[in-house]
Amino acid sequence: MKYIFITGGVVSSLGKGLTAGSLGALLECRGLKVCTQKFDPYLNIDPGTMNPSQHGEVYVLDDGTETDLDLGHYERFTSSILSKKNTFTSGQIYASVLQKERNGDYLGKTVQVIPHVTNEIKERIYAAGEDADVVITEIGGTTGDIEGLPFLEALRQIALEREHENVLFVHVTLIPFLKAAGELKTKPTQQSVAKLREIGIQPDVIICRTEIPISDDMRQKISLFCNVPVKSVIEELDLKVSIYELPSLLHFEKLDDIVCEKLHIKAQPCDIQPWENIVEKVKFPKRECTVGLVAKYLDVKDAYKSVYEAIAHSGIQNDCKVNVEVIDAEELEQTDETNEFFNDIDGILLPGGFGNRGIEGKILAAKFAREHCTPYFGLCLGMQIAAIEFARHVLGYDDANSTEMVSETSHPVVHMMLNQRNIKKKGGTMRLGSYPCKLIPGTKAYEAYRSAYVNERHRHRYEFNNDYRQQFEERGMIFAGINPDFDLVEILELRDHPWFIGVQFHPEFRSKPQRSHPLFSAFIAAILKKKGQS
Repeated sequence: MKYIFITGGVVSSLGKGLTAGSLGALLECRGLKVCTQKFDPYLNIDPGTMNPSQHGEVYVLDDGTETDLDLGHYERFTSSILSKKNTFTSGQIYASVLQKERNGDYLGKTVQVIPHVTNEIKERIYAAGEDADVVITEIGGTTGDIEGLPFLEALRQIALEREHENVLFVHVTLIPFLKAAGELKTKPTQQSVAKLREIGIQPDVIICRTEIPISDDMRQKISLFCNVPVKSVIEELDLKVSIYELPSLLHFEKLDDIVCEKLHIKAQPCDIQPWENIVEKVKFPKRECTVGLVAKYLDVKDAYKSVYEAIAHSGIQNDCKVNVEVIDAEELEQTDETNEFFNDIDGILLPGGFGNRGIEGKILAAKFAREHCTPYFGLCLGMQIAAIEFARHVLGYDDANSTEMVSETSHPVVHMMLNQRNIKKKGGTMRLGSYPCKLIPGTKAYEAYRSAYVNERHRHRYEFNNDYRQQFEERGMIFAGINPDFDLVEILELRDHPWFIGVQFHPEFRSKPQRSHPLFSAFIAAILKKKGQS
């Protein structure tokens, strides 16, 4: 087994996840089987209870594990189908150690960070890659953070136990450009590597995030002060077109060659052409359209990371540049001139979310799409919004709502799932993970999937109230997808509309650049058809 550990220095948000995913993609292009995993040093058990405006989106796996958004990068860049064994937090590690202590597993010994916490970390790294050629493990946070020290210590121990020829350390760092001085600075990188070396870790590869190209002299300087060969100082320029340029960029820097050489891996030549084809389509689209994303989490773009990527994938699939215009749901509900928000919009997408902030604005967006025959795509909450809007303005139930928003509404067209009503704990208790959906032939959803059964990932507590199904169907709503086990509405669509679909699940979690999700692709295709560009 070969192990690659990716750490970060100087600042957070350097793109370690993208780097890990892209390296995984390169190794897969060379015929290797790759396993990716991430350790997050925060004490939360998982990100499921964290605010997306601060932390970014919660990415959900097939087995229902709620994870950091970087696992989305891993699945988009590689063929991996990840599970709970691919993601861990300090909270999980410490909870497991303390439970073992309570169970008497340590036979009365004093429980300490070394060896008990570090052993727990190592066990999870070793277990993750049982069927892989290479395990790529990203350590979240920044080198020097106190909460990350046990993880780095565990990595040092693995390098000792597994011999250094089977372990490779990649350190991602920042080369800042000081405008006042007019030059790049390497000192932060030197200090960051010094921190690692104090712990006992010597990086084998240094990846330099930079706004402008680094010179040969600068590579030599970093090599000298950080004790790394010049060829292992890798330039990672800010990407101007697409994140899917990164595999080609790292391949040009010969990162996959360096990794295979240092880990003594005999692999086939790298076939980078599929990634170059993707970038080619992004650079030279044949068509163009604009999607209005009606959002409530506006502080952090990563709150809708997978949605943005799925939209990009559908653009690649349709040879189309898809511009995304973010519309503030709270601003929308404060105006009587809804048309002003959608004058230059070709399609409307409502993503998932929780709570009643901005809900009335989202309902106005769904109403506009229905009345103006604008292609509409609602994800999770977006489906529920479509149901509420239809009940109010087609069925005439003026106070129709979700019991999440108004618990005493007389027309709860969306209500809490029966098996959720007695749950008190918040973390990991929603309807999570992959569930089957039976599609109704003749519907637009069926045409998109071209399949009678699909499996999609969920993250919700509320569902469409089946008591209203007959009233909805009588007025033109089609229930195009149903969970066969519990008779839950998974997909609804309007009968007399160019393309108006809401789904209770999160299709964005299954989309890839080489294989756009069928519903996202059909959504963009419907927009282009309406524009006369199909």
